[in-house]
Amino acid sequence: MKGIADEPQYSVGLLEGGTALCDVIDNHIYEQTLTEKNAFFVADLGVIMRQHVRWRTHMAQIRPYYAVRCNSSPAVIEVLAALGAGFICTNKSELELVQSHGIPSEDIIYSGVCKQVSQIKYAAKNGIDLLVCDNEAELRKISRCHPNAKLLLQVSTEANSQGDEMSMTFGCSLKDCRHLLEKAKELGVQVVGVRSHISSSCEDDQVYVHAVSDARCVFDMGEEIGFNMNVLDIGGGFNGSESQLELINAAVMSMVDIYFPPSTGVSIIAEPGSFFVSSAFTLAVNIISKEVVARDRQDQAHDDPSPNDEPEFQYYMNEGVYGSFASKLCETLIPAPSVHKNPPLDAPVFSSSLWGPSADDLDQVVEHCLLPELNIGDWLTFSQAGAYTMGKPFCTPTDSPAPPVYYVISSRDWFEMQDTGVTHEATLKNFSLVPYFLNSCHTEAALSVPA
Repeated sequence: MKGIADEPQYSVGLLEGGTALCDVIDNHIYEQTLTEKNAFFVADLGVIMRQHVRWRTHMAQIRPYYAVRCNSSPAVIEVLAALGAGFICTNKSELELVQSHGIPSEDIIYSGVCKQVSQIKYAAKNGIDLLVCDNEAELRKISRCHPNAKLLLQVSTEANSQGDEMSMTFGCSLKDCRHLLEKAKELGVQVVGVRSHISSSCEDDQVYVHAVSDARCVFDMGEEIGFNMNVLDIGGGFNGSESQLELINAAVMSMVDIYFPPSTGVSIIAEPGSFFVSSAFTLAVNIISKEVVARDRQDQAHDDPSPNDEPEFQYYMNEGVYGSFASKLCETLIPAPSVHKNPPLDAPVFSSSLWGPSADDLDQVVEHCLLPELNIGDWLTFSQAGAYTMGKPFCTPTDSPAPPVYYVISSRDWFEMQDTGVTHEATLKNFSLVPYFLNSCHTEAALSVPA
């Protein structure tokens, strides 16, 4: 089976006969060990389907609009489109990607904070009318280039979670909303709703309570000025757990029932990104170099450690912050990986740090973790690797291409997806579904499924 990351046709391995995800990873590691030892992703599309089921179970009244910038893999877009999700796009390339999958323009929101004039004109030409706006400069650009736009006014949330890695606050304040609404009326641009900007690190359900309460204030201002306000976007911040969904749904819907009852006709939407894809992707990387240093040495890191020093290992991988771990540059914590070779249970572990291949001081992926001693050529696997890992790599001295993606789905998940109304022929037209076979030599053979 061929792994394809960014082409309109892609293979999806159908796992049958007890074949598990770990078998697929083992198989590709075996193949790569015989060749170039390149990093790669394995994506279980069944996880996305199961996350969608969890969303429908716990957030039934809130329609998900997937944040494309989180992971723009074409198979992800196609599966979520087939499951009925809408899409949030931040630029023209994302708009084009989503449209290439036949997504209706009314199911797309163009949310870029600072939009290029040419991209606003592209949205207008292609009937993408729902745009996000949070300042007067953007409002004037939109009024000139897309007079038929329907705006969601982005409002900042005053209650922010501690330790927010993004730290920046987006959106206008409540006190600025009236001015923007009046200016929109003056310019003849429609405002149809409110969008709350909530960080992906949010763990406080009260942030959503404040967001809904603030939105009601903005709705009242807009309706007073003469706008028909009918869309409430509660934003993102969903980490993937069912317990968080239950807490947020209870908090949000209690406020929605008060401020936006069904009689108002307001549509409630949200922007899950990591929620759908984070746990669906596993990244396998290879150790390409190592150094041993004395633990806690400050100025003698390059000297040989004395026999009495406890060693600390620095491992260099073939992926770093200028590639699949780019989110580390935003101070996102990268969890420690698993060692693929399954060391003995009594094997000693050592303080270790993990680095990318660039030899750059910023290219540290994991600052500290405990690992058994590894050798060059060993493999590590990072689970929860689906969010903000699929972008184009930065230019680095290694000049390595983006890791390929090998898509799989279990036969059980595939049949459950069909039970939801998703069919191969009608909605997953770019899928080439192939049985995935393993043999004793860890090689695979893929045969096309008859039409």
